[in-house]
Amino acid sequence: MMTHAQGRRIALIINEFGDVGMDRDILAACGVAGCAEDEIVELANGCLCCTVADAFIPTMEALLDRPNPPDHIVIETSGLALPKPLVRAFDWPAIRARVTVDGVLAVVDAPALLTGRFEEPAPGQEPAADHDNPLEEVFSDQLRCADLVILNKVDLLDAPAIARAHALVAAQSRPGTQVLETVQGVVDPAIALGLAAGAEDDLDSRPSHHDTATDHDHDDFVSFCVDLAPVADPARFAQDLHAVITTHDILRIKGGLMVPGKPMRHLLQAVGPRVSGYYDRPWRPTETPASRLVVIGLKGLDQAAVTQSLRAL
Repeated sequence: MMTHAQGRRIALIINEFGDVGMDRDILAACGVAGCAEDEIVELANGCLCCTVADAFIPTMEALLDRPNPPDHIVIETSGLALPKPLVRAFDWPAIRARVTVDGVLAVVDAPALLTGRFEEPAPGQEPAADHDNPLEEVFSDQLRCADLVILNKVDLLDAPAIARAHALVAAQSRPGTQVLETVQGVVDPAIALGLAAGAEDDLDSRPSHHDTATDHDHDDFVSFCVDLAPVADPARFAQDLHAVITTHDILRIKGGLMVPGKPMRHLLQAVGPRVSGYYDRPWRPTETPASRLVVIGLKGLDQAAVTQSLRAL
């Protein structure tokens, strides 16, 4: 989107669940004109759906009060965010007269979707209260609020698998929700920024598991950082990391590795057991090259054991 902005002034608000932000740093390394480090606002150590008044509204007002305000504001929430409370914030008098929610986009990792972790229980097999599926709740809340679903990474699936992914998305989405298949998240900005949905005006059509809740937290999930020694062989590290993820049922890992003799950071990404990596940018003169990973998992994840396993790789 930033690469093909075509003259649009786009502001980015990046929200991180943990206290160490990786996504802003990844975007700042993209090399796209206008996507410099000081042009990206990061809200870390929280979730926008929980910090609307404290973090989001002041950030929006600061962007809108700029001498040359943006044409579009892209709000990338954490993967654990509930979109509906954020959309509801656009009804606040402070911003309602100045902006509208053009549309809510939900990005679905198609291969991960087919693992079955995000599915509702079969009819007649509702789980006990202490066995609720927090992943399914977040997943369905995001889909039910979406105006456009981006079914990403379809290049990793065959045609029957893609059809199954479409069926799973349709089962959780509102009637008429459009689904767009993508590879590497490539979407024409004219589509992503031209939905004209006015989502804040039809919240009643966007059901949520949390409509009757007085508050919302993320106690079902944990996030922590692990500092590592330099990694001599990133490919071998990624291969061995698969076993650690599987053993501890880790949902997500992202971070940078310091490879001796290399002037660039090796960016590592893991979604479930699927691991990838590449050199994304040179180490900055102002930073000390180091290896650090952000780990995200379900409540009960053994932080000490995961840390020990990662450092043993």
